[in-house]
Amino acid sequence: MDRLPLALDLTGTFVFALSGALAGVKRELDLFGVLVLSFAAANSGGITRDLLIGVVPPGAVADWRYLGVSLFAGIITFYFSSLIVRMSNSVLLFDAAGLALFAVTGASKALAYGLNPLMAIVLGMVTGIGGGMVRDVLLAEIPTVLRAELYAVAALAAAAIVVVGHMLQLPAAPVTVVALMSCFSLRVMAMKRGWRLPVAKVGDRYDPSAEKINSKGPEKS
Repeated sequence: MDRLPLALDLTGTFVFALSGALAGVKRELDLFGVLVLSFAAANSGGITRDLLIGVVPPGAVADWRYLGVSLFAGIITFYFSSLIVRMSNSVLLFDAAGLALFAVTGASKALAYGLNPLMAIVLGMVTGIGGGMVRDVLLAEIPTVLRAELYAVAALAAAAIVVVGHMLQLPAAPVTVVALMSCFSLRVMAMKRGWRLPVAKVGDRYDPSAEKINSKGPEKS
């Protein structure tokens, strides 16, 4: 049981690295670009979490296994990209699995370092969504968490289950399994059924070209 958090963390690192590398392959990046994306997607959330709770240097920097797992996943994806890309839902499934694993390990590590339950839940979410946000920003895309179906909410649910189980002093293994299954299932069902949070509606969409024309004044005939 002492090795469970590390095993989950490395597993999450691997699946998120696959997600990042696949995104890079689809954007036709070179090998270096794919490896950068695989490391960023796999470790940015954990690095952010560790810095916020005062773990310096962060685990992803201090432990070579995080770098090794990330690069291994990136190399596999790069050289076998044609096979992996043909799996139409693989990127989203890897991303959902990584989200669940990181949300659970993030909340668990925050609790282990003495954070209060509310902030442990928040850091669990940050751990889960951080890598995906950095991946999307590097690809010049709107982060998935800001536009996708119940992304951060699924991470919050998993982190909350871990924290509640800790507060009730329930066995760690069953609580972990329930949290992982809840997050993964919620994310997958949200993707299939299109569940999402409400989106703001505006009457007139912003048009930069119209503003430029108005700034020049009316045209002369």
